[in-house]
Amino acid sequence: MNTRKYSIIGWILIFAITIGFFLLNKPSAEKLAAQKAAIAAQDSIRRAETEKAAAEAMKAQERYMQELNDTTSALYGTATGSETIYTLRNNLLSVDISSKGAAIVSATLFKYKDRDGNPMLLFDEDDRNFAFLIDGKNENIVTSDRYFSVVGQNDSTLTLRLNTNGAGYLDFTYTLPSESYIVSLDVKAVGMQNFFPSQMSTMGVRWNQRMRHQEKGYMFEQRFTYLSYRESGKDPNHINENKSRAADFESVDWLAYKNQFFSTVLIGATPFTTAHLTSSVLMENNNSSAKFTETDTIPAFYMKNLGATMNTSFDPSGTNPSKFQFYIGPNHFRTLKACSKQSLDGSNLQLDKLVYMGLPIVRLINRYVIVYLFDFLASFGWNMGIVLLVLTLIVKLLVLPFTRKQYMSSAKMRALKPHIDEISAKYPNPEDAMQKQQETMQMYSKYGVSPMGGCLPALIQMPIWMALFFFVPNAIELRQQHFLWASDLSAYDDVISWSGNIPLLGNHLSLFCLLFCVMNILNTVYSMKMQPAAGQDQSQQNMMKWMMYLMPVIFLFTLNGYSSGLNYYYCISTVMSILIMIIMKRTTNEKKLLDELETNYKKNQANPPKKTSGMMARLEAMQKEQERIQREQQERAQRGKR
Repeated sequence: MNTRKYSIIGWILIFAITIGFFLLNKPSAEKLAAQKAAIAAQDSIRRAETEKAAAEAMKAQERYMQELNDTTSALYGTATGSETIYTLRNNLLSVDISSKGAAIVSATLFKYKDRDGNPMLLFDEDDRNFAFLIDGKNENIVTSDRYFSVVGQNDSTLTLRLNTNGAGYLDFTYTLPSESYIVSLDVKAVGMQNFFPSQMSTMGVRWNQRMRHQEKGYMFEQRFTYLSYRESGKDPNHINENKSRAADFESVDWLAYKNQFFSTVLIGATPFTTAHLTSSVLMENNNSSAKFTETDTIPAFYMKNLGATMNTSFDPSGTNPSKFQFYIGPNHFRTLKACSKQSLDGSNLQLDKLVYMGLPIVRLINRYVIVYLFDFLASFGWNMGIVLLVLTLIVKLLVLPFTRKQYMSSAKMRALKPHIDEISAKYPNPEDAMQKQQETMQMYSKYGVSPMGGCLPALIQMPIWMALFFFVPNAIELRQQHFLWASDLSAYDDVISWSGNIPLLGNHLSLFCLLFCVMNILNTVYSMKMQPAAGQDQSQQNMMKWMMYLMPVIFLFTLNGYSSGLNYYYCISTVMSILIMIIMKRTTNEKKLLDELETNYKKNQANPPKKTSGMMARLEAMQKEQERIQREQQERAQRGKR
């Protein structure tokens, strides 16, 4: 009672001190006025700087427009013209290349469909702005503002040329091999030594792209839409923020503008230097559409705006053309892995890491076990729902020895329940908790049972289940695959939906998620019946029950927006867990198990006690330390009363 009274007094004092601190530190009216004046001054300075920057940009634009129309310019006539679109295509990919800027302005994948059933359009000219920035002696070239002419074209190759008035020319040669997602680009200057400075060795690259909302489920797709990159000498990384962010790097090998299931990757023969990367999130609530500018309104079908400015090698003599590769294709693990070996310098590009498979140990399991199992099962041509079912069954069988060990540890604890009850009855008071715990541990030791025996098998299984958690939502093979009532196993199933938005739940209820939660409750009920509750007081038991029943509710709100394939996997995995427990219970003779424990007890009684080690020794040491602290506290309390 005294402890409770002191706790209440303590909380009142903390509250009073907090209020007093707030009142004492509350700024006066004069300070508030000064703060407002300072903020206003900062805003005024910021506006002035913005206006100055805008004025300088306007002047620079005017100078650039004058250069474009300068009749004495070596590039005169290339700033005007009619745009022509040229197409390179194979069985997998089609790219449109514009004569204005000699850049890829559109890309379509034939093996994949959009939500309307049409070939997958990754981007078009309204989404993308790509240019090389090349500084000359007297004038600069921004390729996106210049018109090129075609000088060579066949089924797989296109060469576009930027002519000058007597100062040579600049060739852009695109190549798309058959059965490939890689488009090669060579940039070569011919006869332009007098146009460029002799010491010149680099040119700029500018690439901005708005990422389309391609899949069902905006929030989940946005999470996996980001700018990925690989710094030279390091593993790939990415910018994935819920707000605008910029990052600078000295050297990067490649950049990838990545959606959930598709990527556009720019790879250089030499690393890109002084790279400035930007990523900003676009809102979903505006349906207006506009051309690609810096100030237009963002339509609802865009999720992020990604950008990069950087430098790359350039030989003005043309002896060594600047070479690039564009990977434009699916985030398919084996496809990306194969393309990683086709780099211009022979190195492994690690593009397969664009498919996120979890942390290192989890990724290893996915890469060397789950991917091969999944591909093997998919090769039979089964429905993907059946593939997931069989995959889950195989994984359950692989971890069955650990599950068995975990179950046997629980069964031994149940067999010892009468002895645990005796110890609990011997120490009913809360102040005797240490003695009760110590005697319980000694009893476990005498019977040869470890209370932690079921933890290690559970920990060993954890990375495997985490591997499937990351694999299923990112497997492009599940995209737009029907199963039962789910129209797309890579997105949520919304058989039950409504208008409006419920916080934490959204505007739908996933049936697979609901079934998983129901199965989880059944699994919880069955597991609790099999677990010994002895040694816990009633309040602890009630808390455990509430926690176990609360988890399915948390799962419902957490997983409702996840892919139906993942919720389906969780559902069938839980059903299999229940069946495995039932089978193990029926095949385990608990009376025989108790006899074995009694035999262990007699052996330990006959033999001299062994020195404990490992986890048991650490637990005993902790208990002794807690007992010492408790005794000291009791002694101090008794001295205080005197």
